[in-house]
Amino acid sequence: MKASVVDLRYKTSDILKALDRNETVTVLYHGKVKGIIKPAKEKSALKVKDHPFFGMHSEAEATVLDELENMRKPRHDL
Repeated sequence: MKASVVDLRYKTSDILKALDRNETVTVLYHGKVKGIIKPAKEKSALKVKDHPFFGMHSEAEATVLDELENMRKPRHDL
């Protein structure tokens, strides 16, 4: 969809409907392209267990509490 600056003001609902239809809107000013409005991406409903980070250290022998204790230690243990 192409829309002028005046359309942005007076036909905002039409522009929002176009974005709902996943159309990009090209904004024109004096017939020249000034910008492009793209629809926002929907967040995918990714479960935690499906995330690539989940289970990354499944082979580690230390418990979670031991790992945290190692991370929280000062750099030079006195």
